[in-house]
Amino acid sequence: MTALDQVSLEVAKGSLTAVVGPSGSGKSSLLAVAATLVTPDAGTVAIDGTSTTGMTRAELTDLRRHKIGIVFQQPNLIVSLTAVEQLQVMAQVDGRKPRTARGRAMELLEAVGLTDQADRRPHQLSGGQRQRVNIARALMNDPTVLLVDEPTSALDHERGAAVIDLITRLTHQQATATVLVTHDRTHLTAVDQIAEVHDGRLTLPAVAS
Repeated sequence: MTALDQVSLEVAKGSLTAVVGPSGSGKSSLLAVAATLVTPDAGTVAIDGTSTTGMTRAELTDLRRHKIGIVFQQPNLIVSLTAVEQLQVMAQVDGRKPRTARGRAMELLEAVGLTDQADRRPHQLSGGQRQRVNIARALMNDPTVLLVDEPTSALDHERGAAVIDLITRLTHQQATATVLVTHDRTHLTAVDQIAEVHDGRLTLPAVAS
């Protein structure tokens, strides 16, 4: 079975592309390939102008650490850490000094409107707040590419709209090339392009309005 077939997608820095389609259409497979978590049988994935073809597992891990931010469908925050510590861990893994890491973490929490929640742990945050921490964490190491998987699936309409607005704003502010996978077209009025996936094939039918 072919999960993706003849897919071609280019996303510019500072722009947001939404990938939509029914369940099982290949959206998640596309995101996994873009994240270099799955190696395609044919074709090329290029991140910031660098092809991933032929890279070793260690090289791909290093690429993800420095170039790719991933926002998973479920925040998967560490229960024992505060919001700011969730972000600091990402930088410390990359070898940054704790003081520098905290400064960057606080900047991002301010960007997602959670400065006053910096010292709260996941169980003290709402679902929307946890998702915003998730987004900030993905941006901690200044990625070139931001990949977002169904960020509104567990949120109500109002909070879902707020999260999409936040991702759109951060895409422009942080100049990331952002791919947002979603089954919900409700909040996509501000994206730069919409790509549709059906049976593993991708089309760009229209410019978002």
